[in-house]
Amino acid sequence: MNPARDEGVDLEINGIEMHVALRGDGEPLLLLHGGGGAGVNWKGIFDAPAEGFRFVIPDLRGHGGTTNPSGQFSIRQCARDVLAMADRLNIDRFKAIGVSLGAKTLLHVATLQPQRVTAMVVVSATPYFPGQARSAMAALTPETRSEAEWAQMRSWHRHGDDQILAIWRSMRELKDSHTDMAFTPPLLATISARTLIVHGDRDPLYPVPLAVDMYEAIPNASLWVVPGGGHGPIFGPNAAAFREAAIRFLTQDQN
Repeated sequence: MNPARDEGVDLEINGIEMHVALRGDGEPLLLLHGGGGAGVNWKGIFDAPAEGFRFVIPDLRGHGGTTNPSGQFSIRQCARDVLAMADRLNIDRFKAIGVSLGAKTLLHVATLQPQRVTAMVVVSATPYFPGQARSAMAALTPETRSEAEWAQMRSWHRHGDDQILAIWRSMRELKDSHTDMAFTPPLLATISARTLIVHGDRDPLYPVPLAVDMYEAIPNASLWVVPGGGHGPIFGPNAAAFREAAIRFLTQDQN
């Protein structure tokens, strides 16, 4: 298929209907959002496609405009969905940026099919879930969500409150998973993509040593620790600096 410029498509893959926004022209650049978010979140960083790139922006399984009829969720399955999406769009090799859930999805993508990813930026990733992250997941219940959070979620997810509840349930259930995120140094060493690891030095979920572990294990990696940055330290006042640094990194091999 050859989607037209700046449009959205809905793809039947892996038992779900995946919504994908397509913007701009050029080399494919996948943008993968965080858990509980949606592809629309990237507008907070990229108000327009970067020159020379075709933005491919999926809503991951169960998020935004993408369904998840089975109710089953894993980050590894998100990666399989992304690879199936690329196949359907006739994208053989690509570059990518992912934040949190999207970044962890990219670790799976880049180890499942290393030859597909030429360069990637992973923001607030982790090789495994440490204790503080599991505690935060356990606290993720509807009763602890504010009206403002409900309103925000309703603006991102098109399938109603049942979808939102399913997202929170999926995120909460990850606290009991010890196999979905289990990236050892030898496994990370199979990643062939040039990789920029971006991490906040005040991340309450994944402490900086985990980012350093990934940096030391991935063969062609660079590390940017954001001073004063929390989890997902690329939005708001940091957006412009991140956008410039990410695009510069992704185009290095073109210079």
